[in-house]
Amino acid sequence: MFKSSKLNSRLAAAAFGALAIGAVAFSASAAAAPLAPFPFILTPPTEAVPPPVQQMPQVQEEERSTVLPARLRRQVVAYATREAPGTIIIDTPNTYLYLVLGNGQAMRYGIGVGRDGFTWSGTQHITKKAEWPDWTPPPEMIARQPYLPRHMAGGPGNPLGARAMYLGGTVYRIHGTNAPETIGTRVSSGCLRLTNEDVSDLYSRVSVGTKVIVLPMTYRRADLGSAVR
Repeated sequence: MFKSSKLNSRLAAAAFGALAIGAVAFSASAAAAPLAPFPFILTPPTEAVPPPVQQMPQVQEEERSTVLPARLRRQVVAYATREAPGTIIIDTPNTYLYLVLGNGQAMRYGIGVGRDGFTWSGTQHITKKAEWPDWTPPPEMIARQPYLPRHMAGGPGNPLGARAMYLGGTVYRIHGTNAPETIGTRVSSGCLRLTNEDVSDLYSRVSVGTKVIVLPMTYRRADLGSAVR
């Protein structure tokens, strides 16, 4: 009985030693062996990429352009006058504006003038100049056309256009227009209109105090001014 118990103790000790040695060996081999890869790879979530935005073609507003007849285009012409250089002469019946240059020449512009019953004549002077002027229709015009705005800020849509030159203490002006097709016609309430390009050119050539002579509709001139070649 005693021998059997000793034998069992020895066997148990041997078994424990074997287990310990195995555990150490396993631990060493586990440390040396590389880790097995995960069966799947984790990737960070990504935001959905929206489809490319379709750029709408930019629609450019077509600027209204009118090709004036040759006679109404800005040009230097022969023009005999006793008026001093720098004087503006309005040839109402022929819808011309002359800026006297001297030496028998003038810069001629095509203009629009007053409609029937609204033409006038006389001598005035430029008392004010304005770029992209505001428009405040006078009471007389409001009375005739009550639908008109009482005030309109300056800009491309303003009837006075790019520039205005005010004549004396009257309600009349030399100004541009957003309706270039009216050049050479009689449609205004007495103001004298040029294309925006032409009124800007004239504006740069004259100053406050410039003399302006407006000829009557009955005026007739044999020499209307021939172009200088």
